[in-house]
Amino acid sequence: MYLSGTSTGSSSPLNGGSFSSGACFQSSPLTASDNYPKQTACGLLAATRCPNDRGMLRPAPSPIYTLRGAGGPLNTLHFSCKGGNTPLLFSGSGKGAIHVWNLNTRRAEKTVEGHSGHSVVWVGTLRETDALISQGRDMQVCLWDLSEGRSEVTDSVWTGSVGFCQCSVLETSSSARLLAFAGHQTEEIKIIELPGKTPVCTLVPDAKLGMVMCIKLWQPDSGHGPLLLAGYEDGSLLLWDVTQRSALSRVKAHPEPVMCLTFDLRCLRGVSGSSEKQLSAWMLDGQNNLQLQDNVALVNPGVSQLCVRADGKLLASAGWDHRVRIFGWKKLRPLAVLQYHTDMVLSVAFSDHQDPGHRLLAAGSKDHRISLWSIYNEGADTG
Repeated sequence: MYLSGTSTGSSSPLNGGSFSSGACFQSSPLTASDNYPKQTACGLLAATRCPNDRGMLRPAPSPIYTLRGAGGPLNTLHFSCKGGNTPLLFSGSGKGAIHVWNLNTRRAEKTVEGHSGHSVVWVGTLRETDALISQGRDMQVCLWDLSEGRSEVTDSVWTGSVGFCQCSVLETSSSARLLAFAGHQTEEIKIIELPGKTPVCTLVPDAKLGMVMCIKLWQPDSGHGPLLLAGYEDGSLLLWDVTQRSALSRVKAHPEPVMCLTFDLRCLRGVSGSSEKQLSAWMLDGQNNLQLQDNVALVNPGVSQLCVRADGKLLASAGWDHRVRIFGWKKLRPLAVLQYHTDMVLSVAFSDHQDPGHRLLAAGSKDHRISLWSIYNEGADTG
């Protein structure tokens, strides 16, 4: 069922036409292969066999609405919902377009293209200025001014990398930030200070670990200098001390390339995914040593992206099998499988709403659609 009045046309915004971003409500039955334990919580219906239901499957959850019209695979998603401003969702597509979705109207209020038609692999906003920052496979990171109706690239950084490794930004003050990105050479990570583009360091491991696949830059609470986590093509995770330009710890987390990772700064725990049928969980001890923990089995292989909700209760994974899986972050207990998309899920993101009851999960797919879900809000037991 489609909401009335949600379609403004059928042509793509990428060729100058309008688009449809209507809210779509469809049933999405789970398959018998998803034998994870699920639970009912705040609108998320369980889809599992219960002792007293004579083997009947309960209805599967559906997205509360969907966004259409991106015109390409949705590689990256980013929410900006804080304060009294209009809640927004930014998306970057494989066709080079960045859409700014108004979550009140459920339509794209702006479409910008600054990467010459090359795939957009990452988008984010800067906390202090609300400026947009994007990364494309044209080897450019662009800083945008979208205020007062503008759509201008105010600055750009050449990375030299045509890979899919997403950048990482650390805001060190109201006017300064560090930008980490994969460099021109296969194994190198470059870190510069913005806005002056001052080189900070180049990080290259001593061992041959292959291409840099994913990175996360952060400032620890201990007062220690910035640290960076990196996943490599050989399946290794490496923890770098940015100030000392040295590797602190290394573990072999996967037999295959590390496709994605996420890290919770509050509990110093992380999880990574690859093309395997499992997630690898790990943590940092008091001496900044990476310690592997138990693996989490998956029904089907391949994870594109991982995201922990800001309250530290949920982990979402974007699956190559067209599904989003939800885990309790504390014990990594499987909670739900969200099935809506008809192709690989490439990106997941939790919203940053200040009101917990308004929190959303967004998933972007190779099928050109974004699904939005309201799950496990208002004190649900996530284990």
